[in-house]
Amino acid sequence: MDFATILGVLIGVGLVGGAIFMQGMAQGTNPLVFVELNSFMIVLGGTLAATAIAFPLKEVLRLMTIMGAVFKGGKAELGPLVDEIVDMGGVARKGPKDLEDALPRVRNFFLRDGLQMVVDGYSVEEIRDILGTRVEYREERESTESELFKAMGKFSPAFGIIGTLIGLVYMLKGMGAGGTEDVAAQVGGGMATALITTFYGAVLANLFFLPMSEKLNSQIGQKSTMQNMITEGVCLLQMKKHPLIVREKINSFIPPREWKKMEPGGGGGGPA
Repeated sequence: MDFATILGVLIGVGLVGGAIFMQGMAQGTNPLVFVELNSFMIVLGGTLAATAIAFPLKEVLRLMTIMGAVFKGGKAELGPLVDEIVDMGGVARKGPKDLEDALPRVRNFFLRDGLQMVVDGYSVEEIRDILGTRVEYREERESTESELFKAMGKFSPAFGIIGTLIGLVYMLKGMGAGGTEDVAAQVGGGMATALITTFYGAVLANLFFLPMSEKLNSQIGQKSTMQNMITEGVCLLQMKKHPLIVREKINSFIPPREWKKMEPGGGGGGPA
């Protein structure tokens, strides 16, 4: 699980909800005035409808799955992956048969596919082209998911304003109908109800939809870094480069704190 996302949502909801509760207690107003089902229906329903118009239906139907991916996270430590690639480099130098026998031990499917290409005798250019194309089109597919949440972040404040306008229309119509009710009280109560819809739109956009879009972009970048590192490592293995050279080259893809140096005898050392 991505604890940063969960923690961020809990803190955001907790602080906003806490502030509402404390202000309500200070003024003697029931905080439940912020619970308005009609307003929520306008904002969420309108946002989903606009998103369905803007994106293919199959993407909209995957909304909960995509949201689950945000909370699940996907950051992998690259240091252990470097070790695995270097180990496979030592195996690849022995011969294709040894490398093929070692493939079942490889857990990363992208690395396993690349190593299978080495076993099958693909050239370095072919491996780089095929794996690079996979990275490119995966980024394109996953960017659609990020754009979906970004669009929802733009739609929800707009429908919040629409809901506010609906509330103002009803308020003004009620005032025009006359009556003995105090006008100032009527205006104040009507404005409060109308503005709740704007509040819902702003909270959904800035606490959920837009941050989730940015989180997905971050995950896309992390996955691309990992897969580009694997591509470079597989190409080096195909060229039968020494494991020391393989490690030094793919270390460039990871933060210096995760770097490991190989001992002259071929064993792994501690962090640099």
